[in-house]
Amino acid sequence: MMRLDGKVALITGAASGIGKSIAETYAKAGAAIAIADLNQAGADAAAAEIVAAGGKAIGIAMDVTNEAAVDKGTDLAVEKLGGLDIMISNAGIQIVKPIVEFAFADWRKMLAIHMDGAFLTTRAAMRHMYKDKKGGSIIYMGSVHSHEASKLKAPYVAAKHGLLGLARVAAKEGAEYNVRVNVICPGFVRTPLVEKQIPEQAAQFGITEEQVIKTIMLKETVDGIFTTVEDVAQTALFLASFPSAALTGQSITVSHGWHMQ
Repeated sequence: MMRLDGKVALITGAASGIGKSIAETYAKAGAAIAIADLNQAGADAAAAEIVAAGGKAIGIAMDVTNEAAVDKGTDLAVEKLGGLDIMISNAGIQIVKPIVEFAFADWRKMLAIHMDGAFLTTRAAMRHMYKDKKGGSIIYMGSVHSHEASKLKAPYVAAKHGLLGLARVAAKEGAEYNVRVNVICPGFVRTPLVEKQIPEQAAQFGITEEQVIKTIMLKETVDGIFTTVEDVAQTALFLASFPSAALTGQSITVSHGWHMQ
């Protein structure tokens, strides 16, 4: 059984969706959780649910695009929970538009959250994990779009591709300090982020919402089924509990067969 007893995990964007599911899964496996989110109230509520279920968790306000906020929030997690063993860079948003209509401000916002956020949280986590070569596990929330492209998602696809490069560099630099770095690449997970895309893509392509699901989102899967938050959380648990550097610098696709490596 995969266990994280005595470990401390900081998870960004964990007040809802995939991040929240990972937080709950890690807590059940014995980890203490720092739920970092732009929404302080949401982070506190998610942490309270874990505590009510018998786990240990705290909520932390964190804007992953803000250097000072990331450093302060990471330091606070270490202070309150006694260390840092696992960092999940999960915070993200989606904006769906053709390139010719994409506002530069929105492009920069997307890259800041997905790429700057991953860099800043990685740097902050490594500064703690490097001490005495204690090590740890850093996991990025990539996407099938880390390997594939789709129309209307230029900054998202660019950022998710970029996470692969960052992970590989971080894995090489972190190796001597016993830090492992990997990327989870889910297919479409029916979170509020994806739910929002369905009508947006229907309008952009002039098709029904059902057609968006069947002919765009799930077309390349082997069974026409959405990936679940539980699927992703279990993969995150596997990566965090893996015992050696035999698994580092890798991307694990969780997508019902969409994009087979």
